[in-house]
Amino acid sequence: MTGKSGDKSESFSDKVSAARQAVLDKASAVTGKKDDSESVELGAKGLGRPQTRKARLRMSRIEPWSVMKTAFLLSIAFGIVVWVAVFIVWTAIETAGVFDNINSTVTEVLGNPNSEPFRVETYINRGKVMGFTTLLACADVLIITALATLGAFLYNIAATLLGGLEVTLASED
Repeated sequence: MTGKSGDKSESFSDKVSAARQAVLDKASAVTGKKDDSESVELGAKGLGRPQTRKARLRMSRIEPWSVMKTAFLLSIAFGIVVWVAVFIVWTAIETAGVFDNINSTVTEVLGNPNSEPFRVETYINRGKVMGFTTLLACADVLIITALATLGAFLYNIAATLLGGLEVTLASED
């Protein structure tokens, strides 16, 4: 096929029709049904491409109760993560011997070997740090939950005045 008009080759529309029929035959073989060539819709511009559907949505209200429940659960998870992280860091500091170095440095600076040796662990220890971390995690749960719920109420007021957020969703079929 050289593309000259004198050749006995098929025309472009015949090739497209043959390709379309081959696609329809393959589709009917896969699905097990015989479809008419008219019943199968092709995508954009006659090609087998998927169409993109778009939907524009407006978020005009956020339910404060659902925001409060979600924020409560997420803040509890955040508190647990913080507690575990502090525990791991404290254990790493103890294992590395940081407190022994602090004790020896303070003893050298004070310079009185006859008195009781300085121990930083009497002032700061694992129990005190973890207790304080637990207290802060509980306070964070209350604060994050309250702020998220307040944010939902403020969003609803602003959405009433301004119309809310507009979101465009797209889906390829």
